[in-house]
Amino acid sequence: MKKFLAVLSTLVMVGSLASCGGTSSSSDNGTGANTNSNTESKTDAKPADDSSSKTDDSSSSSGGKTVGIAMPTKSLERWNRDGEYLKAQFEEAGYKVELKYSDNDTNQQNNDIQGMIADKVDLLLIAAIDGNTLSQTLADAKDAGISVIAYDRLIMNTDAVSYYVSFDNYTVGKLQGEYVIDALDLKNSDGPFNIEFTAGDPADNNAGYFFNGAYDALKEYIDAGKLKIPSGKTKFEQVATDSWSTDKALENMQNTLASYYTSTQLDVALCSNDSTALGVAQAISSDYSGKNTPIVTGQDGDIANLKNIVDGKQSMTVYKNVNDEAAATLEVSKAILSGQTPDAGLVSSLSAEATYDTESYNNGVKVVPSYLLVPYVITKDKLDVLVDTGLYKWDSDNKYLESTAKTT
Repeated sequence: MKKFLAVLSTLVMVGSLASCGGTSSSSDNGTGANTNSNTESKTDAKPADDSSSKTDDSSSSSGGKTVGIAMPTKSLERWNRDGEYLKAQFEEAGYKVELKYSDNDTNQQNNDIQGMIADKVDLLLIAAIDGNTLSQTLADAKDAGISVIAYDRLIMNTDAVSYYVSFDNYTVGKLQGEYVIDALDLKNSDGPFNIEFTAGDPADNNAGYFFNGAYDALKEYIDAGKLKIPSGKTKFEQVATDSWSTDKALENMQNTLASYYTSTQLDVALCSNDSTALGVAQAISSDYSGKNTPIVTGQDGDIANLKNIVDGKQSMTVYKNVNDEAAATLEVSKAILSGQTPDAGLVSSLSAEATYDTESYNNGVKVVPSYLLVPYVITKDKLDVLVDTGLYKWDSDNKYLESTAKTT
């Protein structure tokens, strides 16, 4: 695929990677009632600013249309950021916004989306809890003439999804693997080094891409014996973590350490995202008796993990700038809502580097046209890069980063 460099737009954020959240069953079995963890926000479009010199008035161009946004949960930091940035950018463009979080409950998310369909929203943006559970609901959306954008996670087994906006998820894992290659100097050293994998939620279509990207990057060194996996867990299904749960990742790593590392050195804990890395790092701190500090990877740039990077408990995170993801989603949405057909030409209007992919993301019914942003690696010496995005700031002691997002 050709990569296209973006031109300037109204945002100044740099592009990158995230994410993740998972499925779990909730005590709210989908009644549609709002709770603290399943919030709904409805807003009216902002009035036009008469003092603006812009020729493209955002309110008039939006036509007072309403966008329904369905997020998985407020329990993971990144989804709070996504919801906030999407809502802010669509409102700034003059759209009405209906935003819901579904408490990681698939029944609740279906009910939330059905509610938006009943409210006659003009467009649906959906970050699916489980991409395999929305087919009937999206069939109803299609019947109602409502276009659907799969946000960050591909929605499976439906022809109702028009576009997919995300990051290059395979590259996320590849960057993690390449970091390990460089950190251990695997091209020049004989090893062997010991590595264990912690992958994400099987219900999240992205999780397999993350794992495969990392494993494929490291496979030649595993095959050559430079990297060994004492647990023998080499398949995604063996190392998957339901709901991207920190507690489950902690428990799994504790079990792995007890079974295989009582007298063996662990060199690498390759974790697909930050919530799992948090649990793995905790297990290493409490249960690992080795004298070395294992490499721990992550993804998302969560505040607790950035603190661990400063403290030496995590080595890196692959960062996805979700503000850029929101901006890209806005541009695709504008085109759809104005009756256009988004294509590769739209990439040049984005505020971050991206590719347009019409081959890679088959949801079982159709290949979904995809806009994929580019992630990048953050280490301790690159934390100022995050500050430069405007989405983070240094704390009062200038030691740890804080989020500038209102919801985190």
